[in-house]
Amino acid sequence: MAKGNSLGKSIVLLFLIVILILGGLLWFDFLGAIHIKSVFAPVYKMIGLKPQTSVSATASKPLVADIDEDRLARQREALDIYLEELEKRDQDSAELSRKNEQIAAELAEREKSLEEREKTFNNIQKQYDNKEVNINQIAANLEGMPPKNAVAILIEMDDQMVIDVLRKVDERAAAAGTSSMVSYWLSLMPSANAATIQRKMAQKPMSLD
Repeated sequence: MAKGNSLGKSIVLLFLIVILILGGLLWFDFLGAIHIKSVFAPVYKMIGLKPQTSVSATASKPLVADIDEDRLARQREALDIYLEELEKRDQDSAELSRKNEQIAAELAEREKSLEEREKTFNNIQKQYDNKEVNINQIAANLEGMPPKNAVAILIEMDDQMVIDVLRKVDERAAAAGTSSMVSYWLSLMPSANAATIQRKMAQKPMSLD
């Protein structure tokens, strides 16, 4: 009788051990510590549980690998930001270079325009100086002629040239402190010519042309 009771207890204990082992396996599989889901899937369905599908750190995929991947991802992100900054700097440098070239072109154009203006001014000044020399020479020549001969020459000139010569004669006389021949020459001219010359001289034209 005692032997039968001992055998029964052993069977019960063995059955409890199997249950505990299966329960432990189910629990560790549910937590994802071990992977025997295909074996216990029918059991999960019977008891209405959903097994843990996330992968925990194991010997094949240690947690340090995730840390390295995160570090690498941050390094890649920092590198991308640095490359974007370099690209922006290149764009800014290209834009600054383009503006400098534009400014240089504008300065060169202005310098060329100033040179052309200076050249034009010098030519005008040279023409004026030459004409001034010629008018002074004509005035000196006329002053050395008999008045009638001088008037005959003046009548053949255009009105503006006559005005320029007469003014030069007045200027030379004032500089020398002598009497000008202008009034006398005008009196010897035909009245129409003299009137026109005097009217134009009164208007004081600025141009020598």
